[in-house]
Amino acid sequence: MQLHANAALSLKAREELVRLVVEDGLTRREAATRFGVSAKTCGKWVARFLAEGPSGLRDRSSAPHRVANKTPEDRVDAICALRKIRFSGPEIADLLAMACSTVSGILKRAGLGKLGRLGLEPAQRYERERPGELIHTDIKKLGRIVGGAGKRVRGGANHYTGSFTDKAGKRRGRAGWEFVHIAIDDCTRLAYAEVLADEKAATATAFLARAVAFYASYGITVERVLTDNGSAYRSAIHAIACRSLGIRHLRTRPRRPQTNGKAERFIKTLQNGWAYGAIYASSAERTAALDGWLYRYNHHRRHTSLGRKTPIDRLTDRNNLLGLYS
Repeated sequence: MQLHANAALSLKAREELVRLVVEDGLTRREAATRFGVSAKTCGKWVARFLAEGPSGLRDRSSAPHRVANKTPEDRVDAICALRKIRFSGPEIADLLAMACSTVSGILKRAGLGKLGRLGLEPAQRYERERPGELIHTDIKKLGRIVGGAGKRVRGGANHYTGSFTDKAGKRRGRAGWEFVHIAIDDCTRLAYAEVLADEKAATATAFLARAVAFYASYGITVERVLTDNGSAYRSAIHAIACRSLGIRHLRTRPRRPQTNGKAERFIKTLQNGWAYGAIYASSAERTAALDGWLYRYNHHRRHTSLGRKTPIDRLTDRNNLLGLYS
């Protein structure tokens, strides 16, 4: 039982108060005086007990039995129908000439407060059975840190890092970019990443070879690699490298990043936990922190998608399942 904040009597005290009146014969005023409440309050609890028994001594909801301005059911049905064809709350409010707050409350009570994938085709989720059966790779571009932390720390006020005009007449910053190349195993979510100077084909190909060696150190043989359609991954040197490593190269459909969703989600986690998760004085300091963050991700961070296990735990379980460990 949850009492409201200003309740003068607990449930046990109410029972004792009623017993004094009903069984011991005290007047309501006498019983009320013993418990420091009014005779009216005592009378309320005695009346409820006589009408409903012990259950009548519990608190009741303060919600009204009837609401005079309640939205009609047919209007509620119309709001929900519009939501299911992906109308936003303000759009529904404008269309039906209603207050946004009223529409928002109705949608929230109906479980339609967030659009999400409502009305879209079901998400096609998959997971490979064997470690190394499919590795997702991608590249994330990060601005270099020059002269200390930037606008994320300075409350939107950036500091001057210099600029120049390129041959096309466009102003560009001198700080430049760093490129985080990532790889993540579809089955175990075991991840590998490096901060490199560019996203050229030769750089991406060299990273792939090191990623394959990383997975081999955990007993994982890479069979396939999935990438987007970036120029580095469409290059001849990348195709030759895949053949020499005995890896089948798969690419996502154009304008379909969710196909490589595990890499996209890892990049978001990487940004929140490492790239933007601390204040760094320089790019070198941020890069130095990557290995420690990756170790924690692989060995200590529990994943909901893995049943609250770490990637290393999942790798051990799969290897035992496949009979690779005796």
